[in-house]
Amino acid sequence: MQTILILGAGKSSTYLIDFLSDSCTKKERRLILADIDLETALSKLKNRTGTRAEELDSSDSEKRKSLISAADVVISMLPAFLHPVVAKDCLDLGKHFFTASYESEELRTIKPDIEAKGLLFLNECGLDPGIDHMSAMKIIHEASAKGEKILSFKSYCGGLLAPESEDNPWKYKFTWNPRNVVLAGQGASRYIEKGELKFVPYHRLFKRLETINFPGLGDFDGYPNRDSLSYRQVYELENIPTMLRGTLRRAGFCKAWDIFVQLGMTDDSFQMEMPVNSTLRQFLNAFLPYHAELNVEEKLAEAIPDLDFPDFEKIQWLGFFENRPLPETKGSPAQLLQAILEKDWQLNPEDRDMIVMQHLFEIQTKTGLKKVTSSLVSFGQDSVYTAMAKTVGLPLAIAVDLFLDGKIGLRGLHVPVLTEIYRPILAALEEQGIRFEEKVEPVNP
Repeated sequence: MQTILILGAGKSSTYLIDFLSDSCTKKERRLILADIDLETALSKLKNRTGTRAEELDSSDSEKRKSLISAADVVISMLPAFLHPVVAKDCLDLGKHFFTASYESEELRTIKPDIEAKGLLFLNECGLDPGIDHMSAMKIIHEASAKGEKILSFKSYCGGLLAPESEDNPWKYKFTWNPRNVVLAGQGASRYIEKGELKFVPYHRLFKRLETINFPGLGDFDGYPNRDSLSYRQVYELENIPTMLRGTLRRAGFCKAWDIFVQLGMTDDSFQMEMPVNSTLRQFLNAFLPYHAELNVEEKLAEAIPDLDFPDFEKIQWLGFFENRPLPETKGSPAQLLQAILEKDWQLNPEDRDMIVMQHLFEIQTKTGLKKVTSSLVSFGQDSVYTAMAKTVGLPLAIAVDLFLDGKIGLRGLHVPVLTEIYRPILAALEEQGIRFEEKVEPVNP
């Protein structure tokens, strides 16, 4: 009997657990769900046949290895820094390893050992990374088969709110790890456009925007996401003149968020200690110069010359001009800002989230230049069954299911850019309502 081990029962694992738990009944498998919170694990398994929950502190190497040794396939939904630890255990114990997270350098160093043991280690099989790879490679391979040449590829993705849940001026709430949102973009982003290399340092990132439109949903801000250049090789587009991967936020979000960046409130490199009983107004004022006559609002306007009313409204809505208590007084600026935002950007039980993704291709064909726009919009059901959990968890669950059924025969270290992986997963995702709409139009010379 095949045994699946899932490490981590967090927010993104809901659909993954449901899909693979249901497969235990249909396909005579066993599933072990291990989490630091046993009650959470038990609640997600819902007493389904063939499943059991285990309490696990990931730092407990003896218990961790014991659980891994009992499994055929291990899925890590733990924080990214723990993936190499689990992967090393899987290598030592001869177990296949799956994640939705980025393939790390640590994993690349053990690639020969993975191959030598005949194991499959599949990473980046969730959402951005994951569905983006698979849907893009489908178009890239189709173009290649026709002898067409891709001149430009831009890909944007965002985890946002469904329109009816956009009940604040930011039109945003946390649908995934808040810390990652606060620290997004730190370090330089790089891409290539019309053959010119472009580097965007953090303090310029939220000014380097492209407007992306989804019919029926309106405009979004797209900004460059980390290192787009490394994906030229992954996508078999080494010589492409334009390549950019980016993140989406609602139009206007980035301009307001840039205020925090410019003031230094997203800095995670030093520790602050605000006086006990400090307020949000005092926290904001700590990043503004002293002035004997100007108040906080006036100093902010002086520090941010392009501050407009929509920006002001967003900052005001968060309570930064009020004497609201500061939730945390010790930590880095980024940590204190995160504590503030977690109160106001929390999903309500009835809130629905939304995943938006768009690929923009320019392709040289035998008859001329065409533009291909491939768009995905996915809505969550509520604050538990979110679009984020669905699009992260289902591709991973489907990949494991296909692998255990013998329908993926690959071994080694992989991301889902090969036909054998992405074709059946995309087909299965369509059955689950996750499908792309493609629009093809000629480009006038």
